[in-house]
Amino acid sequence: MLSFLFRRLIAMVLTIWAVSFVAFAIIQLPPGDYLTSYMASLSAAGDRINPETIAALRERYGLDDPYVIQYFKWIGGIVQGDFGESFEWKAPVTDLIWGRLGNSILLEGLAILVMWLVALPIGIYAAVRKYSLGDYLATIGGFIGLAIPNFLFALVLMYLWYVYFGQTLGGLFSPDLEGSPWNLERILDFLAHAWAPVLVLATAGTAQLIRVMRANLLDELTKPYVVTARSKGLPEWRAILKYPVRVALNPLVSTIGWLLPTLVSSSVVVSVVMNLPTAGPLLLKSLTTQDMYLAGAIIMLLGILTVIGTLISDLILAWIDPRIRYGGR
Repeated sequence: MLSFLFRRLIAMVLTIWAVSFVAFAIIQLPPGDYLTSYMASLSAAGDRINPETIAALRERYGLDDPYVIQYFKWIGGIVQGDFGESFEWKAPVTDLIWGRLGNSILLEGLAILVMWLVALPIGIYAAVRKYSLGDYLATIGGFIGLAIPNFLFALVLMYLWYVYFGQTLGGLFSPDLEGSPWNLERILDFLAHAWAPVLVLATAGTAQLIRVMRANLLDELTKPYVVTARSKGLPEWRAILKYPVRVALNPLVSTIGWLLPTLVSSSVVVSVVMNLPTAGPLLLKSLTTQDMYLAGAIIMLLGILTVIGTLISDLILAWIDPRIRYGGR
């Protein structure tokens, strides 16, 4: 197990370096840079552009340097804990992203937890009671959940909540607790606001996991080892949960690596609609203004989350399936 973990850690470091290089390259792909967008916005507003100021900003941020030099300056600062300064906000990137990224991780983590807690029992029931009324209801619910866009569900939920309860759904905290430190009152306030975005974000993922769990378990229930376990008098619940369910979990566990970044990226529009202080709207704003240090930092951190999630899924797979642990021997 230790050698398995060591190989994964080496691959993780190399992957993170590759992600940083690609992330910085993606920000450089559009023509122009932040100052180009800034000058265009000034011209549209009828303001006068001072060439000396633009030249000074280019020299300050090193925008005229070759791509490789800009990259190594950026990655060298990140190694020291400095993600650079945001052009748009005129503030250090670390001060801008940590709070919002923490809100994103907390919100999407709760969404993943809800997805698994709801999808697994429903998927198991739908497979064991194939073609029953519950199976048909789960199938219909799954198709509806996959078909409805998250932002549309958010708009409908906000409208219905306002019509029937006279309250608006939006934000993650009350105004008086927005910047306060974490304590019991703020945690309860967060939970009172977070249920709506968690419900919206978890809907499509839950529907997908139900379908995957049902299909995987149906394949396992007809295999000879399940028939043998039943013929030996093993209780039905144990014959299902101990063997086929454990094997059917493999494809679901392998999706942990991309679930969190997928939720973060899919929550961009939902965060804008529901006014959520998460990383999604900040990433969207930085991309439209070509704020390369801010956008690159968020994209890189999302890549790191993917790599860490993949490592976690690999370790869980090796734990629940000995074939993976000993596959190289």
